[in-house]
Amino acid sequence: MAKMINKTLVLTYIYLLIYVLLSSGVILYNKWVLSPKYFNFPLPITLTMIHMGFSGFVAFLLIRVFKVVSPVKMTFEIYVTCVVPISAFFASSLWFGNTAYLHISVAFIQMLKALMPVATFIMAVVCGTDNARCDVFMNMLLVSVGVVISSYGEINFNIIGTVYQVMGIFAEALRLVLTQVLLQKKGLTLNPVTSLYYIAPCSFVFLSLPWYVLEKPNIEVSQIQFNFWIFFSNALCALALNFSIFLVIGRTGAVTMRVAGVLKDWILIALSTVIFPESTITGLNIIGYAIALCGVVMYNYIKIKDVKATQPITDSLPDRITKDWKEKRSSDGESPRGGVELNDEEAPLITSRLSHIGRTQLGSHTAV
Repeated sequence: MAKMINKTLVLTYIYLLIYVLLSSGVILYNKWVLSPKYFNFPLPITLTMIHMGFSGFVAFLLIRVFKVVSPVKMTFEIYVTCVVPISAFFASSLWFGNTAYLHISVAFIQMLKALMPVATFIMAVVCGTDNARCDVFMNMLLVSVGVVISSYGEINFNIIGTVYQVMGIFAEALRLVLTQVLLQKKGLTLNPVTSLYYIAPCSFVFLSLPWYVLEKPNIEVSQIQFNFWIFFSNALCALALNFSIFLVIGRTGAVTMRVAGVLKDWILIALSTVIFPESTITGLNIIGYAIALCGVVMYNYIKIKDVKATQPITDSLPDRITKDWKEKRSSDGESPRGGVELNDEEAPLITSRLSHIGRTQLGSHTAV
């Protein structure tokens, strides 16, 4: 029994490491592909559409051809009223986020992403899914002040890239809230494969509209290099990230995932300065980001405490593993634990809450 628990714990941390590496790798890879200084493919909408097309195709094969995953019961009414609007904001968040890579550094983008809890809280209050609270408001204020200080210390500050990134953050926040408001009421259960199956084609269609206006003329008049293996590996990494999140989420708790997210952000900031030398970090950047991070950590603590107050005491990881092992024979298979929220904007999920929608879940974020 002890050996099995130790083996499972080791496997869990291996999955966590894979998630951190893939999440960081996808962001750095996207930056490298889009940047005019490197691969020079300055077409973020086209790149996003490649991701959506590839992910949707793989999901189709897994569900309809190989029948590895069973499709959910999706009615036309649910698709139009729920999937379509969520897909629209999901496509927008990816479009804006990838466009930001053309103008600002990966390090600064990660610092701006500290605004995600602020955007999610604002959208949740506006949509009526959360209440305005003084303690949360003070945390949001601290995060905002930290981001402003970090922006002030940015040497290569670019207003266009900053606006695109902030727009992407708020689009993603609205997607999260709409997911809770629309899908939760339907009691719909979606895993990463079924999520991709329904959302990727719809997002592809939405992206085709700005692509036709903004990028199609540039493709026709300029000599854009297209390397099949570069784009195939890039899309494959994004898909692998999606599946790694699904593996991790079923083996860890909310605290572990949030700590892993913070660790990933610091790793990304450090790696980006090495891989992209033009990404200079100043002392004011670090101070501002540290202040914002304090607000994010406090916010995460409040949300986790709120969830624990409304849920029965859960077992520790070793206890859960032991219990799962004992019940394995009588169960149909392990499903992702509810109550874990992971918002990684590089992973094309219809919901960042990789649990059964409709059950008790955490309140609102990644970048990644």
